[in-house]
Amino acid sequence: MTLLELMEGQTGYIVDVSNLDETVKHRLLHIGVFEGCPIKLKHRMPFGGPCMLECHGQLVGIRRCDAELIKVEDELCRQL
Repeated sequence: MTLLELMEGQTGYIVDVSNLDETVKHRLLHIGVFEGCPIKLKHRMPFGGPCMLECHGQLVGIRRCDAELIKVEDELCRQL
């Protein structure tokens, strides 16, 4: 599933960021967003706007098109 498929307030774990542009991957890595870390979808802005994510206690806004390229698994899949 992608990051945008999470419900608002739901936490998932990043499993793949290989489809992202190298610049975006590099910027996310610098703020602590990497494969295996928990990430929560806080809010989707209306009209195709950015998404607000929470990772390691900080809020991050990313473009919706980039959020669609981040693969995550939800907590239920992680426990199995």
